[in-house]
Amino acid sequence: MRTALFAALLAAVSNVQALELAGVFADHMVLQRDMLLRVWGQAEPGQKVHVQIAGRAADAVTGRDGRWQASLAPLKAGGPHELQVSAGSEQRKLSDVLIGDVWIAAGQSNMEWRLADSNGAAAEIAAAGEHPQIRHAKMPHRVSLAPLRDAPSLRWDVASPATAGDFSAVAWHFARRVQADAKVPIGILNLSWGGTHVETWTSPRANAGDPELVDVMRAMPADTASFVRDRQAQMLERVRAFQGGTPAVVAGADPRLDDTAWPTLNTPQVWETQGLRGLDGRVWMRRHVNLTAAEAAGTATLHLGPVDDCDETFVNGQPVGKTCGWEAPRTYPLAAGLLREGDNLIAVRVTDTGGDGGIHGAPANLRLETAAGSKPLAGRWRARVEALQAIEEIGPNDLPSLLFNGMVQAFTPFAARGVIWYQGETNAPRAARYAQAFPRLINDWRLQWHEQGQRGALPFYFVQLSSYGPRPPLPEGSAFAELRDAQRQTLKLPATGMAVSIDVGDANDIHPRDKKTVGERLARIALANSYGQPMPFKGPTLRASRKLPDGSFELSFNDVAGGLATRGGGPLLGFAVAGTDQRFVAARAEITGPDRVRVWSQAVAKPSALRYAWGDTPLEANLVDGAGLPATPWRSDRWPLVTRDIRPEF
Repeated sequence: MRTALFAALLAAVSNVQALELAGVFADHMVLQRDMLLRVWGQAEPGQKVHVQIAGRAADAVTGRDGRWQASLAPLKAGGPHELQVSAGSEQRKLSDVLIGDVWIAAGQSNMEWRLADSNGAAAEIAAAGEHPQIRHAKMPHRVSLAPLRDAPSLRWDVASPATAGDFSAVAWHFARRVQADAKVPIGILNLSWGGTHVETWTSPRANAGDPELVDVMRAMPADTASFVRDRQAQMLERVRAFQGGTPAVVAGADPRLDDTAWPTLNTPQVWETQGLRGLDGRVWMRRHVNLTAAEAAGTATLHLGPVDDCDETFVNGQPVGKTCGWEAPRTYPLAAGLLREGDNLIAVRVTDTGGDGGIHGAPANLRLETAAGSKPLAGRWRARVEALQAIEEIGPNDLPSLLFNGMVQAFTPFAARGVIWYQGETNAPRAARYAQAFPRLINDWRLQWHEQGQRGALPFYFVQLSSYGPRPPLPEGSAFAELRDAQRQTLKLPATGMAVSIDVGDANDIHPRDKKTVGERLARIALANSYGQPMPFKGPTLRASRKLPDGSFELSFNDVAGGLATRGGGPLLGFAVAGTDQRFVAARAEITGPDRVRVWSQAVAKPSALRYAWGDTPLEANLVDGAGLPATPWRSDRWPLVTRDIRPEF
């Protein structure tokens, strides 16, 4: 009897909810100044919770679900302070808490990119100890089918040589400039995950209002097991549609294997955009190359460019190299005697472990260098799926709202000065849709924070996509250009700003290493709009265009910051014109006044449309304002977009 009573008492004690603060609250954190401060967590139901910091205090009573939230009157910038929370005999104390400005840094890999992996990292990290009022917290990657109200315990790092290397590089440079000018502590809450699309960061409620996603949202799986079962069946069906059969092991390196019935993949290009969306596993890719006797003689070098994620490469049945690393360029030496006159087989067994898969990068990187010259290898490669990777969990892009549920929802009560955002590369294949999807996300996040008590429109400052990809000799349809234009259109929303970054991109790397320029341009936007410090922050924006009697165009611009100029002082480049045939040709251009540009082309007798910096990699476009800020890409026409018919698939 006594034993049973003791066990019951022990169980009752063990079930008592200990006093806890939400995961975002930790030593060294930054709390938002001049706004109502919400502090929340869990405790025993019905308990009174007392919160105090810097002379402010508030009480709350824990609800039946064990949750409590206290609201404290706004505080001025300062610190360090101690945040004290007590309930009954329990007490929690957080030390070195600063009051300043909290900025949420969100998006995909270019926001997640570490300072340690960026240009100038050594000097920045070495000097980081000079900026102890910059703090950074990184939310771990987490997906969820339903919104989660709790975050894991975060660690707020004080900037120092020991910590800064792991900070978001863009956010670091943003914070450094803002902190230097505004003279207040800056906290960066890093919610980023590489390779993710905008729909996964948007809430279920907002996505349910999207006509193209409403059915997906209604059919969301109840649990992971249901998702795994359905996705396995879906992937098998996609493979059957692609190659007419299920995955099977083949002797893909053997030159004697007949691959004439295999389907093809455009290469370099990830296979997710070519009928194999979401496929993780092993795929054989084969390319036959006809060589002359001179080309086959002697040694050679095979360049594949980057392969996502791992490759095993064979030439005429012989292994020549293997590498893992999704953005590492593959370069394999070929011994004399391996190549032969006539048909030669290059076979690559690609293993994709997550995200995009396949040979990717610039077409010029895919080539065979022989003794007699270079043989381009870009084009159609034969391909066959050999095996699917076992599906055991949900990936961040598998369904809409997974990252809002897992990484954003828990922070909506946390007061913040604004959001800096760098994302869009993953949405580029369906860029036309981004013109609706991106504003939907911004309005959604603003509503989420407003419902938790944040006043005013949450400032949302974002990076326009950098240059990346092939550089054709003439302007052509471009998914990246269309996504940049969708980002530009989003500036119609209040309290938004866009940092143009086409001039600091890299044609061969989707992760340009110059994060300082990008971060400081975001800081300019924030300082001008959120801190009231007058300074140029936009770059030239088109005000008007008129066609002159000689067939040329005269353009006038706003935001010229003392007058238009060209980057580096050379001729004005980056413009293209087209007639009604919609075939664009490069145009000549000149600056004719502080805010005027004239554009013309003798190759187009009756021009009807004009575009600027319209391409995946418009690095040559060089129109800037007096402060050196680049003009944004734009177009005068409303001709159909190349991505107009591409819809999301889940």
